[in-house]
Amino acid sequence: MGQKVKFVFSAILCLTSFLIGMSSASYAQTPAWSQWGQNAQHTGDVATSGQPLQAKLADLVYDPFVQQEIAESGALLMHYQAALVNAPYIFMEFKTGVYTPCDPPGSGKPFPCGPDAWSGEIWNETALQWQNGNLVQAWNFASDWKPVPNSGSSPSKKSLGGWEPLFQPALSGSHIYVPGTGGTIYQLNQSNGSVVAQINPFGTVDPSKVVFGPLTADAAGNIYYNVVQVHLDWPWDQDAVNAWLVKVASNGTVTMTTYAALLPGAPAECLGTFGGAPFPWPPSRNAVPHKTPCGMQRAGLNVAPVISGDGSTLYTASRGHLWGRGAYLVAVNTADLSLQWATSLQKLLDDGCDVLLPHNGQPGGCRLGSKTGVDPTQNTRGGGIMEDEASASPVVAPDGSILLGVNTAYNYGRGHLLKFSAKGQLQANYDFGWDSTPAIFPHDGTYSVVLKDNHYDNGSYCNDPKWCPKALRGPYYVTQLDSNLVPEWHYKDPSTNKNHPDGFEWCVNAPAVDANGVVYGNNEDGYLYAIQQGGTKVQRIFLDKTINAGYTPVSLGSDGTIYAENSGHLIAIGKVSAAGATKGK
Repeated sequence: MGQKVKFVFSAILCLTSFLIGMSSASYAQTPAWSQWGQNAQHTGDVATSGQPLQAKLADLVYDPFVQQEIAESGALLMHYQAALVNAPYIFMEFKTGVYTPCDPPGSGKPFPCGPDAWSGEIWNETALQWQNGNLVQAWNFASDWKPVPNSGSSPSKKSLGGWEPLFQPALSGSHIYVPGTGGTIYQLNQSNGSVVAQINPFGTVDPSKVVFGPLTADAAGNIYYNVVQVHLDWPWDQDAVNAWLVKVASNGTVTMTTYAALLPGAPAECLGTFGGAPFPWPPSRNAVPHKTPCGMQRAGLNVAPVISGDGSTLYTASRGHLWGRGAYLVAVNTADLSLQWATSLQKLLDDGCDVLLPHNGQPGGCRLGSKTGVDPTQNTRGGGIMEDEASASPVVAPDGSILLGVNTAYNYGRGHLLKFSAKGQLQANYDFGWDSTPAIFPHDGTYSVVLKDNHYDNGSYCNDPKWCPKALRGPYYVTQLDSNLVPEWHYKDPSTNKNHPDGFEWCVNAPAVDANGVVYGNNEDGYLYAIQQGGTKVQRIFLDKTINAGYTPVSLGSDGTIYAENSGHLIAIGKVSAAGATKGK
């Protein structure tokens, strides 16, 4: 798994990095979009205005395997990189290598095939540049990073369900940092893609140590990321071997800590669910479910660490490797990666039985006599679940609070957006937020929060059609909340057809907001939307495909060009010049 490492990080390479950085100072300006969520706080907002959605300025295929991926899984179960922008370059993941289809598609045979063979693919980081109105390749770097296996060495009971993990570099100074094999990261020169260093915190290279989630770069030039060591043969059926939070300082110094050291009091056993008990749940008013192994604490698979506004604190979301309900929001001192505090995401909510759910005794509701507000799957206050199939990362708001989208088990496949104080106290929550890194719109001395707000056609807390009949599909909103997570406005997807009478799902997992508060997000109707404040004036432009558009972010350039993604395509959107030609660099 991965290529042989040619060199490791050293003091000589640190000096080389410094010298190349000095010679590339022209590319060290503040990037327009430097990482997941735009900046180290992941707020997804920029100080420039987006261009009108007049035309596709460029359309490039970055995932050539989309049709095969859809054939295997029935949908495009991908999490794709947010395009990074630092003029004159746009940086994007491009996949090459070999895709091994199953025969027939979706059968899983002959094993390994489909998502169980994604190690045959290559994740490249490509720099693009505008030339004569066209977006062309400036350089390409083929990383040896591989995602953690979907299943392992043979089909097992547990897997990622075909959800491909996120490959997400970050820009800092004149460099771009790219995930590599064995828990390493590559430091590349932005101007030509040359390798400055392969930074290896572990000395040797062990492919079982996998970079989990996006890299995060702070204002001081430090890079933070997560590494998890798994049993490659059985990554989800066996506990993790170890898990680390890594800091690479701007001078090349590496600091590490383990999640076990950050969370020494995390329990070995977690509260399970009433699996096997007859519906409706809870089985009785005072029923208690069995215990289940939590597994080692480690970062969520696609979680990007987030940095406080003053740079002193890092926040991350941790979970038990074997049980996503054993989850925590963790605050760490950036200076030495020591623990500030950890807040359990369990037993925080009181909006289950007889609140978000139908009345007790009714279809979709809890058993008659159940306590008000409890999660029927555990008969306790509801808690946040860190799902590895999600791509939500924490966000630091302008007031220093932390926003985190989590799944919850009892609200029709939706989740909750949780707001915590800088000390870890829950301050507010909003019903839905789980696979969304929300964006922030700062205005008038306060701020608003923007996220997708989908209503799914799922059962309330179980899949039994008798006790938990499916909800109606939709409506689907982009919702703006105030700083207390109270809705300010909703915008409903306007597209309908016979299979989607109440609209299509918003598939943007990290929206963008410009200086005027215009919200940019893509929808499974195939369109990119620009929604002005209030949700009443809207532009849209068709991208490429409907339904299987993928779960993707939006980025903005310093000139207001919008970089959207749809069905494995990177599509640049903007205005048309007076002569009728598309605008380029």
